[in-house]
Amino acid sequence: MTEKKQKKILLLSVSAGAGHMRAAQAIEAYAVRDDGAGPPALARHLDVMDFVTPAFRKLYTDFYIKLVNKAPALWGYLYHASHDAPKDSQMQRLRRGIERLNTRALMAQIAAFQPDAIICSHFLPAELLSRALRQGQLACPVWVQVTDFDLHRMWVQERMQGYFAATDEVAFRMRHEGIPADRIHVTGIPIMPAFAQVPERVECAQAFGLDPQRTTILLMGGGAGLGSLDTVAARLLALPGDFQLIVLAGKNAAALAALQVLAGQYPGRLLAQGFTGEVERLMACTDLVITKPGGLTTSECLALGLPMIVNAPIPGQEERNADYLLEQGVALKAFDAVTLEYRVRHLLNHPQQLQSMRAKALALGRPRAAADVLALVLDDGRAGAALR
Repeated sequence: MTEKKQKKILLLSVSAGAGHMRAAQAIEAYAVRDDGAGPPALARHLDVMDFVTPAFRKLYTDFYIKLVNKAPALWGYLYHASHDAPKDSQMQRLRRGIERLNTRALMAQIAAFQPDAIICSHFLPAELLSRALRQGQLACPVWVQVTDFDLHRMWVQERMQGYFAATDEVAFRMRHEGIPADRIHVTGIPIMPAFAQVPERVECAQAFGLDPQRTTILLMGGGAGLGSLDTVAARLLALPGDFQLIVLAGKNAAALAALQVLAGQYPGRLLAQGFTGEVERLMACTDLVITKPGGLTTSECLALGLPMIVNAPIPGQEERNADYLLEQGVALKAFDAVTLEYRVRHLLNHPQQLQSMRAKALALGRPRAAADVLALVLDDGRAGAALR
């Protein structure tokens, strides 16, 4: 019997924020996973920013982080303005031209790998490949994974093989934008295989030096460690109640250093962590998460049944994510430090509400979204009719 040829899957993301990268990494993790019959695919993950000019990279990554941190209102304006802008406007044509000029090395990498299918977890590669398909420069199918509980129009591109949506509402918006229904699959947002099995709380807590019986709050600042984490942590630790606090500072070394100083003032109550690959184990110790409402982080929380307080959402996509979570009853929203304190006090004093939020979060979670996406791509979309 002839062995079935292993498909080559190329994953393209952009390191503007951590979420797009993590979604691609989650799909890649399932693609290379060997459960006894060999890995289901030969996968390769590329960050588009590794194949652009330094100036373009700085604009797309460093400038983005600075903008959402220092001038979030301006980012919100740009988000909505770019959503509403006609595709054939002079500004949009200029933007696409600049992108093409700065991404020629990426097209060479794609040609060298010769993928059987491409999955884009950011709109930039999807837009570039839409043009390549139109001009006959690319023959393989291209799929698009939207990484928020919303749909910005820049994700909608011609000639895509299929789209993966977080929710039925996002799928509805896709149909409204003219994407055929049979190309839309409601899979959820891809998260790592580790979130498909809830780690054991006692074991994880003991590994991090935490008390598994104690109420635990997790404060997250995203991959970049945004949000004055040490100030927020100090305010939380001053609240009454017997709880312990975990704070993830991401790649923000200054925030981590400040948190470590603060931990010395609250022995046994504060665990400060930098960027870590063990988020699921820290979440297993947790009763409540305070986080910016990024699509990936909130999907991880839902998979593990964690109630949330969403804090300082970035205008645009994170505001839409927050709206979805609030409507579903799995999160509360903190508008400022005073509101955050009130929300924490309220939930600590009303454990029955916390439990209700946990049950709703578990019901919404899609811990195997990445596996479902991969199965659809490997089967050319046929395997997931039930997912639509």
